[in-house]
Amino acid sequence: MSETRINKERSARLLGIIIVAAITIYLLFQGASYNGGYSTGVSSSQNANQYETVRMKGDSRVVVDPNTGLKYTTVDSGKYTGSKVKATFVTLARNGDLTELLSSIRSVEDRFNKKFQYDWVFLNDEEFTDDFKNTVASMISGNVKFGLIPVEHWSYPSWIDQEKAAQVRADMKAKKIIYGHSESYRHMCRYESGFFYRHKLMDEYEFYWRVEPGVKIYCDIDYDIFKFMKDNDKKYGFTISLREYEATIETLWKTVFEFNQANPQYLHKNNMMKFISDDNGASYNLCHFWSNFEVASLELWRSEAYTKFFDHLDHAGGFFYERWGDAPVHSIAAALFLDKNQIHHFNDVGYYHVPFHSCPVSDAFRRDHRCVCSPSDDFTWKSYSCTPQFYNVRNLKKPEGWQNFT
Repeated sequence: MSETRINKERSARLLGIIIVAAITIYLLFQGASYNGGYSTGVSSSQNANQYETVRMKGDSRVVVDPNTGLKYTTVDSGKYTGSKVKATFVTLARNGDLTELLSSIRSVEDRFNKKFQYDWVFLNDEEFTDDFKNTVASMISGNVKFGLIPVEHWSYPSWIDQEKAAQVRADMKAKKIIYGHSESYRHMCRYESGFFYRHKLMDEYEFYWRVEPGVKIYCDIDYDIFKFMKDNDKKYGFTISLREYEATIETLWKTVFEFNQANPQYLHKNNMMKFISDDNGASYNLCHFWSNFEVASLELWRSEAYTKFFDHLDHAGGFFYERWGDAPVHSIAAALFLDKNQIHHFNDVGYYHVPFHSCPVSDAFRRDHRCVCSPSDDFTWKSYSCTPQFYNVRNLKKPEGWQNFT
C-alpha cells in the first residue's frame, strides 16, 4: 500500500473520530432520551416539455421523469383526492417527548401531510396520557392511533444474561461511548430492529414513514412519497447515511457473516454489498442509512429472510452485550436482501435531525419548494457521509454542483 494512500486513510479515520466525538459531546450535553440519476420531484420552474404528464382529478397529476423513468403523483395545492397507498407515519415516543414531538408533527404536516392526509401511529412502552393523545391528535390531518408496546417486545429475552449486560453498560459508560450506559436505548434499538412492524396497529399497512421527536422537514413535498415508493417498486428510502460508531457493533458483522454463510439463498443476486463492504463481504465498512428517517415497505421486515436474520442477531445477544443500533441492522438487511435498485435516496426531502442536515444543493429547487435550509450545512456530500458511495455503487448521476459542498 502506498504512503499516500495510507496517509489518506489515516486522515479519513481521524476525521471520522472527530465527527463522532462532536456528536457524542453534543448529544450528551443535550441530555437526549432513548430516541435517540439525480431526481427530485417536480419543480414549477422546469420546462414542462421535459415531462410526460397524465392528468388526474383536480390539480393532481402523474409526472414521469424522462431521465430516470420514475413516476411522481403530484398535487400543486389543496388536498389530494386520488387513490392512496396503505401507509402510515410511525413514531416511537414517550409522554415526556410531547413538546419536542409537536414541532416534528407540525413540520411533516405543513410540508407534506396536509395535502395527503395519511394516518399516524404512535407507540410507547407505557400508556400515553390523555393530554398527549388529545394534543397530538389535534395536530394531524389523517387518522391517529395510539398503541402500547407488548411487554415481551420491550424486555430481556430469556437467553440474555442480565448481569453480563449490566457490566457491559458500566464498561461503556466508563469509556464514554454514546448511549453506552443506557438500558432503555438498547430496548429501543431492539424494538425498532425487530418488533415495531409486528404491532397490531401496523397490520393494515404496506408502507411506513418513521418520524422522531425533534426532526424538521425543510422543503415542501408536492408528490405522494408513499405512492412514489409503490409505483416505482422502491422498498427502502433514506435521506442521510454515515458511518457507525465502531465500538458499539464490534461483533455485528461477524454475526451477519455467519448468517450469510448459512443462508446464501437470501442474498439478492443484484444486492448492494458494495455499499456496506469494501472487500466483497469480508468486513463491514460501517456505512448505514440513518434510520431516524426511513420510508420503507413493511414487506421487507415481514419477509422470511429478515425474520430469520433478526432472530439470528437477537440470539447472538449484541443488542445487550454490545449496543447494536437499528440503523446498521436495517441498512445491512436492505443492502443484502433487496435489489439495489429498490433502495432510494430522497435528495429532494430537506431534512434535519441533530446534528446533521440534508439540504438540496439546487438554488432553483430550494426556491420552488420554499426550503428553509442552507446547502452549506448539507451533510450529503461530506467526506464522512456514505451517500457518495451509494451514488457510485448505483452508478447514479450526482446533482449539478455537488462538488461545491464536499
